[in-house]
Parts: sequence; structure tokens; C-alpha cells
Amino acid sequence: PYFLLRPITDRIVEKVRASRSAGANSEPPEYDSPWPMAREFYKESWRRGFDIKFGMVAMITQILCMAPSSALAVVLMFYLLRRIFDADKPALWLSLLYAFATPVFFRTGFLNHNLMLGHIAFVGFVAIWNPWQSTRWSICARYILAGVTGGTAVLFDYSGGIFLLGLFFYALVKSMQQGHRSEIIKHGFWFFLGTLPPVFLLWFYQWASFGNPFLPGQHWMPPVEWIELGYQGFSAPQLELFLSLGFDYRYGLFTSAPLLIAALLYPFFNQKTHARLPQLEARTVLLIFFSLWIFFSCVNYTRLQYNTGIRYMTPIFPFLFVLAAVILTRLSTMMVYFISVFAITESWALAMHRDVERGLGLLDPMATVFFGGFKLPVLTVLSRMGGSYGEYFSNGVSPIPIFLLLAAIIFGIWYPFKKLSGNTGNV
Repeated sequence: PYFLLRPITDRIVEKVRASRSAGANSEPPEYDSPWPMAREFYKESWRRGFDIKFGMVAMITQILCMAPSSALAVVLMFYLLRRIFDADKPALWLSLLYAFATPVFFRTGFLNHNLMLGHIAFVGFVAIWNPWQSTRWSICARYILAGVTGGTAVLFDYSGGIFLLGLFFYALVKSMQQGHRSEIIKHGFWFFLGTLPPVFLLWFYQWASFGNPFLPGQHWMPPVEWIELGYQGFSAPQLELFLSLGFDYRYGLFTSAPLLIAALLYPFFNQKTHARLPQLEARTVLLIFFSLWIFFSCVNYTRLQYNTGIRYMTPIFPFLFVLAAVILTRLSTMMVYFISVFAITESWALAMHRDVERGLGLLDPMATVFFGGFKLPVLTVLSRMGGSYGEYFSNGVSPIPIFLLLAAIIFGIWYPFKKLSGNTGNV
């Protein structure tokens, strides 16, 4: 999206630069941020004319890249849950919970490769699973697609290797389970064939950037904290990191997404007589989840999440949510309601106020929203700017008008209006 819109953004940036050069004031306005490095970054960006560019790039990528990709993942989740429960209503409400009661909503507000990695790998998982027993796509096409998604996961991040291997072995077992033992090598080759384009693209990028196609960019990373541990910060699994990834009060998976705790109960609730998911698929999800958890407990940089919120475990969201959804349907309606209310409250507060670094961690966004009112990150940033941008927000900033307008638009899209009729017939 940015490539397509760059000619427009460049013209705007040049116009702003020319306007500033012609003006008397060449000093950047104060940026009212609690972080000194953010203030320095804004000053330097303003001097180079990049503050406008960065702002437009952020909005373009969030609105035209992250939001559509997350929305498509929610649609896929709806169709999958509709197949699992054989009903529209629970699938609709559960897919909306996935969108707004988990940190999917929070991470969509960033250009976040971790979330896109998880959604792309989830497409490959569903392609192999084929719960609809659809014949529209051949087995060859579905296995190649799964290979493409697995390879793309590695292209996005080396943690995608967990999904690539998980999908590969799942594809082989699925082929055997469906009675294709004699074709297992052929199916594995199709999967491998799909991985080649994104993996070759990764190698080309690394060769073009660093002169070596196989060593990761981390190999050339300058010295930072924790780099001395293991290979450039990657070491043996650490219990401290393992527990933090799951339960840290700022970025833990189950503290950031309490709804997903239900997924851990799945092995105890999924009796064979009432099983909603095939055992192979459920076990594959759990195996990928624990493998990813252990993998990141080896990465010492996971500690850096204290200033961004949950990030590293984000790719597992769609996989775990399928298990959690099955458990939620086993609980009483009242219990699911109150669990959902709390989860949505936490998720929306985190999306509005992204600071978990100071104070109470994940509780800080909720306290800020409840005591300080609704927020919208882009308006918060604009209110901190001085000069011509900040003056419009000098008396406070509220996203309520935008929320009301969007609510009215969404209502108009979904409400089943009846045709207007009169003496001359339908209008």
C-alpha cells in the first residue's frame, strides 16, 4: 500500500519542507512525551521533514495493510468456527471475540509482522485441515499453499521456522491419516515446493543486505544488552523467560489474553464422545504452541517486550483461540458473558493506551482509560505535538465523535433496511 501511495506522500512531504524553509521559525516544536528519546527522535524527524512522512506511513500501513489482514483472519476464523459448531450464531460471536477480546486488536494498531506471521501460518494450517472437505482445491494446491505460508512465516521471522516444521509434519501425518501412504513423499514434495519462493526471497534479502544469504541479520547486530548470552542472545531455554512469556504482568500471553487460558483446559474437556475437533488438529495446535513457547524462552530479547506489550507470542493467537472457543461453548452463558466483558475491556484499553512499561503494567491502560476517558493513539500523538498540529488538540482530545461516526457507518452497512415505497412504487 505504501509503494502505491508513495508519490502522494512524497509530494506532501516536499510541500511541508518548502513551507518550513520559507518560514521564520526553523526550530522544531516541543513534543510532550514522557520519554526523552521520543522527544529527541521527534526533533530530528522534524528537522529532516520526516515527521509528516512517518505519520502518513504509519496510517497507510495500519489502515491498508494491518487492518485488512486482521479482518480477513477474523473472517477465516468465522468460517472455520461455523464448520466446527455447525451454526452461524456462535461462530459470529466467537469470531468477534477473537477480533476484539484478544490482543489481535492491540497489535493490529502497529505494523506488526508477528501477528501477520501467525495469520498466514493459520491459513496453511486450515488449508491442510480442510474441515469443509472441499474439492474445489486439489490436494496438490492445498499442500503447496501450506508450504508457501510456512515459508512466508520464516521470511517474516525466524520463529516462523516453528510453524514451518509444525505444518510440514502435520501435512505428512494428515496424508497418512487420509490413506495416502503411497503418496506421502509426493505430498511432502508439494509442501517443500511451496516453501521455495519465500525462502529464496529471504536468502536474497540477506545476501543483498549483509553479503551472506544464510546467516541471519542478527549475526551482524551491534553489541546490545544480552547479546553476550549464547549466539547473539539466543541460548538454551530459561525457566525465567518461559514463565515471563506466559505470565509477566506487562507482556505475558495469559495476562494479555486471559481468554486463551481456556485453551490449556482443552485436553481435559475434549472427551471423545463430545469432541468438536479432531485429535490430530488439536494435538498439532498444542505442539506448535509449546514449541513456540520453548523457542522464545531461548531468546533473551523477549525481555524487551516490557516497553511494547505482548509481541513475541502473538503468532499463536489464532491457533489457541480455536481450542479456547470449544471450551467457551462448554461453559454457562453467564460465565462466558463475564469472561468476555473482562477480556474486551482489557483488550480495548490496551489498544487505546499502549503504555505497559510504567506503573501497573497491563492494569495501567485500564486505569488510564477509566479515569482519563477514551483514547485513540493517533489523536494522542497529535495532541503531544506543538505548533500547527498540536493547537487543534490543546484543549484535550476525544475519539468519541469518531467512534460515533464509525458506529453509524457500521450500523448502516449491516442493518437490513427495507425498501422505501410510495405511490410511484419502490424507490
